[in-house]
Amino acid sequence: YICGNPPYVGATVKPPKDADEASKSRMKEEAEARKADLERLFAGLTTKWKSLDYVSGWFLKAVQYGQHTASTAALVTTNSICQGQQVAILWPIIFRLGAEIEFAHTNFKWTNLAKNKAGVTCVIVGLGRSGRPNRTLYSVSDSGEPMSQEVENINAYLIAGANIEVQSRRTPPTGRMSIEAGGKPVEGGYLLLSMQEKNQLLLEVPEASHVIKRVFGANEHAKGLVRFALWFHDDDLDLIAKHSALASRVEGVRKMRLDSPKDATIASANMPHKFQEVKQSGDEIVTLIPTLTAEKREYIPASLEPAGTIITNLAFGQFDGPLSDLAIIASRIHFVWIAAICGKFKTDYRYSNTLGWNTFPVPKLTEQNKADLTRCAEDILLAREAHFPATIADLYDPETMPENLRHAHDRNDEVLERIYIGRRFKNDTERLEKLFDLYTKMTGGKAAA
Repeated sequence: YICGNPPYVGATVKPPKDADEASKSRMKEEAEARKADLERLFAGLTTKWKSLDYVSGWFLKAVQYGQHTASTAALVTTNSICQGQQVAILWPIIFRLGAEIEFAHTNFKWTNLAKNKAGVTCVIVGLGRSGRPNRTLYSVSDSGEPMSQEVENINAYLIAGANIEVQSRRTPPTGRMSIEAGGKPVEGGYLLLSMQEKNQLLLEVPEASHVIKRVFGANEHAKGLVRFALWFHDDDLDLIAKHSALASRVEGVRKMRLDSPKDATIASANMPHKFQEVKQSGDEIVTLIPTLTAEKREYIPASLEPAGTIITNLAFGQFDGPLSDLAIIASRIHFVWIAAICGKFKTDYRYSNTLGWNTFPVPKLTEQNKADLTRCAEDILLAREAHFPATIADLYDPETMPENLRHAHDRNDEVLERIYIGRRFKNDTERLEKLFDLYTKMTGGKAAA
């Protein structure tokens, strides 16, 4: 038996804000040493080793050792190596070297008694090359009961099913509305306004009210911060030229972009009255999806924003989309798909339209299904409204989530999950098993690794 304690260190590590210079220097040296270890291990196997967590090295060494002995290996590891981009980097190598996942335990919380508690989400992965017909997959039900099942194969996402890697798609399946990232402002602070700046500008230029719109990024959505954007169209150029308060802001954007070292930013200086990237007309009703969702949350807190809302590249949006789609986006089953397929940024789950929404399997919905989901979405929005002015961050903290909001989400999950299998799923593992089965059918098996 070989026992060890691989450090749970992600691909990128930043020192705490209050760290002194000595601590920062030490952390930098340690990070460089870890990267050097991974480079030695994975050189010749992949060029993307910099994106792997440090624990990946232990998996590779265990599998390489197993090539020359009749050994098996099992590691308690952060769940990040079985999510997102790391799956496509690490696991094809593991499988190519002849190893198989003989047993696994899906997500569970790990804490210890150390002064700085290591509160992380872990999995257990057992590797071997026995080729036995049945593997054991352990998990925990939604009610907290331990579960286990014998399955034919466990894939890299720790799901019973074929070894597949979900591939991004540029467009959603036929009949489903797209979700787009918001436009990148790149405006140097001249087109985005605080409440005070907006009020002052309207005192100077009252007729500019139609070009001032509410803008949302990450903090505006989660924390309820209020900001506005100057949203000009080409037919507003006369208005800009007429008022120095507007012209000076537009000129500030032009100079800022011309001073940039980036070619794309310099090129956008010829339209300084607009965001560098324009993704919407500015008149749509927006289903807003945050780019990042905290790991402790149970749902993606998508919201519905009124016509005339602008979103930046720090959020995703579906423009003039159906409320039934909002119900799907805000469901538990969509959350677990995003968590498994899209991975994380630091400790937050990262949303993706091409990898998350466009690949997400949804059964064919009847008109009654859509009507039921629309009602569920309305109930979620009304439950939030009852707690105004509580922010999204307040409402979606699992420890303090209002009971009526939790009930609205639970009802939404029940309606949607009955569309999938005629009953509620037992846990997230069962949710993902069904999704992977549907995904394989949706892609015609083309996603096989």
